[in-house]
Amino acid sequence: MEEIPLNILIAALVVMILLSAFFSGSETAMMSLNRYRLRHLVKNKHRGAMLTQALLSRPDRLIGLILLGNNFVNIAASSLTTIIFYRLMGETGIAIGAGLLTLVILIFGEVTPKTLAIMHPERIAFPVAYVLTLLLRLMYPIVWLTNGISNSLIKIFGITPQETAMQQLSRDELRTVVNEAGALIPRRHQRMLLSILDLEHVTVEDIVIPRSDIVGIDLDNDLDEILRLLTTSQHTRLPVYRENIDNVLGIIHVRNALHLIAQKNLTKETLQDIAREAYFVPEGTSLHTQLLNFQRQKRRIALVVDEYGDILGLVTLEDILEEIVGEFTTDSSTTLRDIHPQEDGSFLVDGSITVRELNRLTDWGLPTDGPKTLNGLIIEHMEFIPEPGTSLLIAGYPVEIVQTSANAVKTAKIYPALRRPSKT
Repeated sequence: MEEIPLNILIAALVVMILLSAFFSGSETAMMSLNRYRLRHLVKNKHRGAMLTQALLSRPDRLIGLILLGNNFVNIAASSLTTIIFYRLMGETGIAIGAGLLTLVILIFGEVTPKTLAIMHPERIAFPVAYVLTLLLRLMYPIVWLTNGISNSLIKIFGITPQETAMQQLSRDELRTVVNEAGALIPRRHQRMLLSILDLEHVTVEDIVIPRSDIVGIDLDNDLDEILRLLTTSQHTRLPVYRENIDNVLGIIHVRNALHLIAQKNLTKETLQDIAREAYFVPEGTSLHTQLLNFQRQKRRIALVVDEYGDILGLVTLEDILEEIVGEFTTDSSTTLRDIHPQEDGSFLVDGSITVRELNRLTDWGLPTDGPKTLNGLIIEHMEFIPEPGTSLLIAGYPVEIVQTSANAVKTAKIYPALRRPSKT
C-alpha cells in the first residue's frame, strides 16, 4: 500500500463512500415500496417493477446481497481511511480518521441516501433493480452460502425464507387506505367504498321496512279498493295476503296487474294466479350475503322473518343499493313523510324511521349498534315511554319528544349535534 499514491487512495475512499450510499439507499427504497402499486405496475409490464418484484420475492437473498456489498465497502473504506490518515498524521491520525469516517458514513452513506429513498422509493428502487439483479447473478455463490447459514438459523424460530412479505390487508386496514387516499379518490367514491366494506357488519334487520309500513294487497278488501291501490301505488312489487301480512300468498308485479286491468280480467283469483311465491330471509342476514342471494334468486324483494318465523318487515334490492350509493331515486316520499325540516334548524322526525336511514338522509352520526329505529333508540336511552316535551341528549344530538302513544314515540324534534360524535 505504501507504493500507491495518496490521491488514488483518497479517490478509492470516495468511491467506497458512494457505494455505501448506493447499498443503503437501495435497501431502504426496496423495503419502502408500495407493494400494491408495485403489483399494478407489474401487470402493466413495467420492466423496473418486474425486476424489483423478482428481487422482493426472495427478500432473504436481496438483503443478503445488499448487506454483503454494504459491509464490504464500509470495511474497505475503514481500511483506506486508516492508511490515509496514518500516512498524513502517523498513529495519532488513526483515531482521528476513524472518527471522521464514522461521521462521513453516517451523513453521506446512511442518513442522506436513506432519507431520499424513503421520499422517492420508486425513482430509486426501479433503476437500482437492474444493478442488483446483475450483482446477484455475479455473486450468487457467496450470497447462497451466507443465506444458507442464516436461513438455517432462522428456521429454529419456525420461519422459512420463502414466506413472502406481501401481506393481505384486513378490512380495517383497507378502510384506512381508502380514507387516506385524499384527492386520488373522490369523496363520494370513498363513501361508496367504505359502505361496501360495511355490508358484512350490517344486517337486513338494520334497514328493514317495518311490517306496519308494508304496502300490500289484502284480498279480503273490495275489488275497487284493490284497483285503487294498484293504480296509485309508487311501488312496482307488492305482497298479496289475506287478513294480515302473516298470511302472505305471494308477490305481484304491478305491471302484470295493470295488464289484467287493461284486459278487463282483474279479479282476486287472477291476482293470486300472477303472484310469485314470496321469498323469506332471516333477520340476521348480512347485507353482503343478501345482495348475493338477490342475485342468485333473481329477486328484488324479500320478507324478513325472526327466529319464530313471524314477519318483521320487508327489504328490497333498492334498500341495499342505497346503503352503498345513497339515495339514487327521485322519489323523496320517505324523506317528506319521515323528516320535516323546521325554520329553527331542527327536524321533526317520525319515530318509526330506522336510525341508519336517518343518518343517511341527514348525514348525522346517531348510534346504529343498538335499537334499529329512532323510537327504540329513545326508549332505550330513557328506559321508559317519555311524555311529550321531554328533552334528552343522544350522542351529542338534542332531542325533544313531540308526540307519543301508549307504547311508542311517534314524533321527535332533533337539533343539529352540539359536538360531532367520533366514528369508529
